[in-house]
Amino acid sequence: MTLILLLFIVGIMLLAADIFVSSFVMAAVGGVAMVAGCVIAYRDSGILAAGLAAVIALVLLGGAIYIELVLLPKTRVGKGLVVESTSGSSSQPPLAKDAAVVGKQAIADTTLAPSGYVLVDGQRYEAFCRTGHVARGAALRVVGMDNFRLIVAKQ
Repeated sequence: MTLILLLFIVGIMLLAADIFVSSFVMAAVGGVAMVAGCVIAYRDSGILAAGLAAVIALVLLGGAIYIELVLLPKTRVGKGLVVESTSGSSSQPPLAKDAAVVGKQAIADTTLAPSGYVLVDGQRYEAFCRTGHVARGAALRVVGMDNFRLIVAKQ
């Protein structure tokens, strides 16, 4: 009986530690420890004890999940674990407005093979070159727009 309790305690502790370490390995080992406790209960005491151990394991697991997802985020420690602010920047260049860029001059900011980035009025846009490969620094003209990129051609 002591081994079963020890396995359950270790399992719950590993599941709780997984919140702070963020490693699936600790959660998996904790789950295996709890299943091992149920198996040992079945081996030593039969199906009734195994059923009781499984119910206790599920209650402990449910309690741990409730604490992790409901109670912990409301505490000061839990709020420190969650990032709620943003940097205000974007990983993608801005989308161009049709009338603002079509027909304008562009400079290849990167090699276009046939896609890359161009500069139009100092603003960087993703572009596709209809005429194929274009070296960096080449002069281009914006001839249209795709869904998210400019279509350019050599002058």
